[in-house]
Amino acid sequence: MSNNKNEQRFSRRGFMKATSLAGGGLLIGFTFFESCKPGAEPAVDLADLNYNDFNAFIKIADNGAVTIFSPNPEIGQGVKTSMPMIIAEELDVEWKDVHVVQAPLDSKNYTRQVAGGSQSIRHGWEPLRQTGATARQMLVNAAAARWGVDPSECSSSRGVITNAKGETLTYGDVVNEAAGMEIPEDVQLKAVSEFHIIGQEIGNVDIDEIVTGKPLFGLDYKKEGMSYACVARPPAFGQTLDSYDDSQARAISGVTDVVRFGDKVAVLATDTWTAMKGKKELKLTWKSDASLESTAEHHKILTGLLDGNSFETLRKDGDVKKAFSKADFVLERTYESPFLPHNCMEPMNFFADVTPEKIHLVGPIQTPEGTANRIAEVLERDVADIHLEMTRQGGGFGRRLYGDFALEAAEISNLTQKPVQVIFSREDDMADGIYRPAIKYRIAASVKDGAITGYHLKEASINSNMYGLIPNFFPAGALENYQVDVAKFDSKITTGAWRAPYTNFLAFAEQTFFDELAERMETDRIQLRLDLLDNVKGTTDDRIQYSPERMQKVIRTAVEKSGWGKAPEGVYQGFSAYYCHNSHVAEVAEVVMEGNEPVVKRVVCVVDCGIVVNPLGARNQAEGGVIDGIGHAMYGDYAFEEGAPQYLNFDGYRLIRIKEVPRVETHFIKNTESPTGLGEPALPPAGAAVANAIKAATGKRLYNQPFLKELKEMQIPQNEIIG
Repeated sequence: MSNNKNEQRFSRRGFMKATSLAGGGLLIGFTFFESCKPGAEPAVDLADLNYNDFNAFIKIADNGAVTIFSPNPEIGQGVKTSMPMIIAEELDVEWKDVHVVQAPLDSKNYTRQVAGGSQSIRHGWEPLRQTGATARQMLVNAAAARWGVDPSECSSSRGVITNAKGETLTYGDVVNEAAGMEIPEDVQLKAVSEFHIIGQEIGNVDIDEIVTGKPLFGLDYKKEGMSYACVARPPAFGQTLDSYDDSQARAISGVTDVVRFGDKVAVLATDTWTAMKGKKELKLTWKSDASLESTAEHHKILTGLLDGNSFETLRKDGDVKKAFSKADFVLERTYESPFLPHNCMEPMNFFADVTPEKIHLVGPIQTPEGTANRIAEVLERDVADIHLEMTRQGGGFGRRLYGDFALEAAEISNLTQKPVQVIFSREDDMADGIYRPAIKYRIAASVKDGAITGYHLKEASINSNMYGLIPNFFPAGALENYQVDVAKFDSKITTGAWRAPYTNFLAFAEQTFFDELAERMETDRIQLRLDLLDNVKGTTDDRIQYSPERMQKVIRTAVEKSGWGKAPEGVYQGFSAYYCHNSHVAEVAEVVMEGNEPVVKRVVCVVDCGIVVNPLGARNQAEGGVIDGIGHAMYGDYAFEEGAPQYLNFDGYRLIRIKEVPRVETHFIKNTESPTGLGEPALPPAGAAVANAIKAATGKRLYNQPFLKELKEMQIPQNEIIG
């Protein structure tokens, strides 16, 4: 596009810039987010313009073709398709005429160029709509000016503008005039009933490249003269590098360099396999700087924290101790989960080319701006020197929030002054992870005269505790006496976000606890939840994050769609409902016993996430979340011994197999509420639904994950199986 000549100058204070292109066409730049910076520089002569200076932009050609640049990282959640769909809807074009391109990092103008927390669509919904609607109005105004009529006499439909006389012009016909029009401050958004793209099943814009194996992911990136780097890292958390001998590695044909940085040693080579081979030939000596941690020790530490008194109280309503002292009975249970690695299908990788003039970065990252800032700080460079391009990511799940692999690439390139791609093997990926923290929950509830009078949740976790919104999720607000306390142990093992942080296990603990509590109270488990939600209606507590009405609707819909209580003989059902990432989800799992082992056959998932932008992608997200939740709850286990991870590949670490995947039926509540999160909310309730179904099938209540490990330890004899 560098040969295009600027034919117009245009400046504006607000969120759009427009420039006509030589040969016909319009380039329009937008801010996708409400907190855009009003001081953004206006467009300059196109010959001198770096397109990356735009926040985001729409390019319209004189044949009506539209290119929409998608700003957020694509990790499989579908935003590269759904975010441009929102723009295209309000732009009022045919989707077949739209071409989508991944935008690079633009930290000057974007405010949330992040994939995390299931927030991309939620935060982008209104600004994205404004983006498309403003461009549409500019085109209508241009057509009205050509006809000499008021724009109010004109309408648009799918790339065609019509006046009161029935005369028509296409967007391509007026695109050059539109570049010179004043950009409107206020535009009319479509009514939901007028949508013709939003709500339709649109295929993934990258699907052709994915299924044909075209370059798309970070591992596909190549640059002439690039070296491949594999890094030797400490084999145990708490160890540091004492010395190393690289002579045998350097002797391998194709190995071009070996460099140390910190406690790591990188082997550079002309291809991946040679770099991996060279890494194996390094002679490394490690030393321990402190006592090395083991999983058995963590169990004792977390239990000690739950038994102790050193807690931070995140929410306290009423007086839980008083309620417990007056109760007819108190039910208390403890739940335990292990560390978990992320195991993205595409292992960590990143490209860096550090030169005195610039830093060129390319790869899969969920936090491009934060990563660029870290690299600039470590290399003592101006962040303006960094140009970062995002590739499609073969899974993220929170692991790619942490740009350690990108930082490694930048450090190695800076040391060698060569373009470098760092590549993790599967063993590297699993051994040097940012793990889901091991956690224990203790939940206690008091019952008096057939009603729950108090609820006390305690969390003991490795390194960090639940974030501040979670204590305000259900059952907060439903009970007069309610308290959430947290404590943590600071570990050398690196931990961080893992798909649906904290709630991925808390939902299991909470929802199985409510089932057991209902049994003890001799009341219906569904009605117990509905009654508690009734208590929240009309609340004036602005800390409460969930809607009791919307939660009740997903519960009732799940009961209806699953045929709750009407399963055929030998099929056992379990229920759960949970709110997180601004969405409400209810699930019913069906389990059968094959021998002594429970097998999940069917899950009915009901989701209220507001307007569903792309039902095809939405189902993929919900079904993927359910399967992920079941797989890790049933099988996921990870342990450390003397600081070293005990599993380095899938021969030891158990994932769900294709043959073990149940049929997932997903139903979305139809409404006109703004969209909310979807990448994570279906995962947390899945484990609880399965655990409650296993209880129905076996009579055994589960308290620990993974389930199959706990069931094996119970050694269920055949004659104890119910039914």
